[in-house]
Amino acid sequence: MSQERLVDAFVELADTLIDDFDVLEFLHLLVDRCVELLDVDAAGLLLANATGELQLIASSHEQIRVLEVLQLQHNEGPCLEAYRSGLPVSDLDLTASRERWPHFTPTALAAGYGSVHALPMRLRTDVIGALSLFRVTTGAWNRTALRTAQALVAVATIGLLQERAIRSQEMLTEQLQTALNSRVVIEQAKGLLAARLGVDMPQAFTALRFYARTHNLKLSEVADNVVTGSIDPNGFATPPT
Repeated sequence: MSQERLVDAFVELADTLIDDFDVLEFLHLLVDRCVELLDVDAAGLLLANATGELQLIASSHEQIRVLEVLQLQHNEGPCLEAYRSGLPVSDLDLTASRERWPHFTPTALAAGYGSVHALPMRLRTDVIGALSLFRVTTGAWNRTALRTAQALVAVATIGLLQERAIRSQEMLTEQLQTALNSRVVIEQAKGLLAARLGVDMPQAFTALRFYARTHNLKLSEVADNVVTGSIDPNGFATPPT
């Protein structure tokens, strides 16, 4: 784990007081940094909407998007348990957890993941979502990595709740709901880009984010323009590796 990159990540996640704060990009950043800096292979995040129902908001891989949606469809899984209890949920060996999560576990194993750790996005009594971390291997997790993950989630949660305190709860609720609604448009844009450019869904999403960043636009705005035809998909460049 690079200490310099870790410090940069905390600075990024603490910067929520900008005028054009983008909730969706902010939470994708949290997921990306967890995979980049911690001893995990993938990550996903569920966020509560205005009525307290969890919805998919960010995932590092297409397989994780499927797993998170599966948790919601069958009302089971580590993220749901972490959100409801407000406590971390760990399973060090999913091969022994088929009874615990009969729908989630077989799908996670089939995707190649052997263990999972879920963290609630919680500050005192406020729980606004949950982050799940996946590893291909089984067995005990690195304690430093888990403490770091908890710290990253805490900073992100405080940032979102601070935004609510400054701009009022009503405005943040609207922003969060807008982000959740934008997820549908983003999935549509990914599909259009994938078909037009001849790439897979993860590559299409990477191209979408790259275009938004290089043109100083919000991710949701770019996705909407792709869906409505305001932006030509052929104009998307392949992001540098």
